[in-house]
Amino acid sequence: MKNDETRDGAREGLAYFARFGVDEGLLRAAFDNAMARGADWAELYFEHRVGHHLGLEDGAVNRAYGSVTLGVGVRVVKGDQQGYAYTEELSKKAVAEAAATAAVVADGEAGRTPQAFAVQSLPNRYPVQQPFAGVDVSKKIPILQRINERAFARADDIVKVQVGFADSYGAVLVVDSDGRVSFDEQPMTRISVSCTAEREGRRESAGANLAGREGFEFYSDARIEKVTDEAVDRTRFLFDATVAPAGSMPVVLAAGSAGILLHEAIGHGMEADFNRKGVSVYSDKLNQQIAPADVTIVDDGTVDAQRGAINVDDEGHVGQRTVLVENGVLRTYMHDRISAKHYGVEPTGNGRRQSFRHAPLPRMRSTYMEAGPHDPEAIIKSVKRGVYAETFTNGQVMIGAGDFTFYIKTGYLIEDGKLTRPIKDTNIIGNGPEVLTKTDMVGNDFKFDDGGWTCGKDGQSVPVSLGMPTVRVSAITVGGVNEG
Repeated sequence: MKNDETRDGAREGLAYFARFGVDEGLLRAAFDNAMARGADWAELYFEHRVGHHLGLEDGAVNRAYGSVTLGVGVRVVKGDQQGYAYTEELSKKAVAEAAATAAVVADGEAGRTPQAFAVQSLPNRYPVQQPFAGVDVSKKIPILQRINERAFARADDIVKVQVGFADSYGAVLVVDSDGRVSFDEQPMTRISVSCTAEREGRRESAGANLAGREGFEFYSDARIEKVTDEAVDRTRFLFDATVAPAGSMPVVLAAGSAGILLHEAIGHGMEADFNRKGVSVYSDKLNQQIAPADVTIVDDGTVDAQRGAINVDDEGHVGQRTVLVENGVLRTYMHDRISAKHYGVEPTGNGRRQSFRHAPLPRMRSTYMEAGPHDPEAIIKSVKRGVYAETFTNGQVMIGAGDFTFYIKTGYLIEDGKLTRPIKDTNIIGNGPEVLTKTDMVGNDFKFDDGGWTCGKDGQSVPVSLGMPTVRVSAITVGGVNEG
């Protein structure tokens, strides 16, 4: 679902950061220095973020801390080159000095500075009902206690429960040398549950988590019960599971969390910087058929309240829905400002950064495969012998080529079209682009996974979402055990 409400947030943003000394005089002094050496373009990225974290273990809250982030990053662009500097001091002098440092990437006559500042109205993809700023810790602790009590009550063999609770409120103000001003207020929360169970001296552990861009209203009874029950059930599942047999065989990817395979093995290869540099296998595949016609892949910043939702990216471009693969044809990449200029296209709203200490890169938001025409039960029935992969762990990917290895944390063996023996810790090995070509059945049961996914790239981490329908891949190498 998408929220079409818009607001004149940039004016709010100028007022918001005024409390820290940010005014038009500071902006102009910074841009005078940033453009003084002939830069093509420059940008100021102001950030203020407040976070809180709670942890429960052995029935008691054993950790609690807060964090505050405040600063500005200055980026100066000359061609494909970037100069970057940041400061945690928001005085006029400190910001101007940072701008001068970033400007050394350029060497020429002074560039154009903003004549005026134009505010940008943005969509509101994550309206908050109960801001965390008004929620005392005494209201959060009972949630952790409820989860702890429910987990132990659900099964006698649960011997340990750990619960983590995190919330944050962020505000960012992006101002560029074209005079464009964008402001975004960014809520986020995450709950994680880890359980350990013991049977006859043997222990197994697993967990579950949920996350979203919402306020305290996120913690409904249904969500609290869901994350707790998933953690308990996944843990107990492992006692009956074994490693799958080895060999090349069909693999059915479960709807939802199997989207991590799409994100890691395929999505990164569609980020434009890898293609601009010729690193990605997709760098010469634009407008070519790279998958069967039932496959459509989207990267979307507009899905309300998702962890990967953005009203505006970290370069000031409005979040949008970007169709990467349409009916099997690669249509575009995920672009930031620099790659978009290189390809002669508009930015797709994928310029993202971890914080004001980092320059933006083309990054995913909510990446998913759209639903197809097939019934999920029919997909499973179509497999004579194969594997049903439900959840994953410990993935490694070579981004350029798309070669991957993942462990199936939980799943089932498929025999004669039925889910039979539970499996765990089963390695699958393959190549993302090849898996895409072998995706021969796409289910009609698309769903997002609401977990607290975080994507790493070039030393930066950003929050993302992912999703999938049930999908059959005709063959993937399963590195299980050889059956005698």
